[in-house]
Amino acid sequence: MSGNGDTWVYGPDGRKFWGRFGAAGLLVHHLELGVLLQHRAVWSHQGDTWGLPGGARHEHETALEAALREAGEEAGVPADLISVQFSSVLDLGFWSYTTVVVRATRPFEPVISDRESIELRWVPTDEVGALPLHPGFAAAWPGLLLRLG
Repeated sequence: MSGNGDTWVYGPDGRKFWGRFGAAGLLVHHLELGVLLQHRAVWSHQGDTWGLPGGARHEHETALEAALREAGEEAGVPADLISVQFSSVLDLGFWSYTTVVVRATRPFEPVISDRESIELRWVPTDEVGALPLHPGFAAAWPGLLLRLG
């Protein structure tokens, strides 16, 4: 088996989750621009929803490493223009998803660099909840927003 983790994990109830070693996403926040969101490709799991750049963790990769790698691959997020703030973990026992929250120290233009995105957009924090959000992100957003300050 490959160490990249790109496969489905099935829970006891039959629901599927992406990432043999769990998954991670990067919530990039800029004080004036808001939050960087990804409009997910229609063909993807929970497609045609808005969420965070992210994906499967590789074996032996930390959540921070995975989130930065995925956000770089999917959205061109420059690792040198962010400052880590905190992380939030959804741990289901057999699978976990870590949201790594970072602050953008300067504005940057995100770049669609793979077929997983329909659009990338800076969204004011007070407008995020009005979008059709990925169910997992929708559940996490109120708590993340409180912690953004």
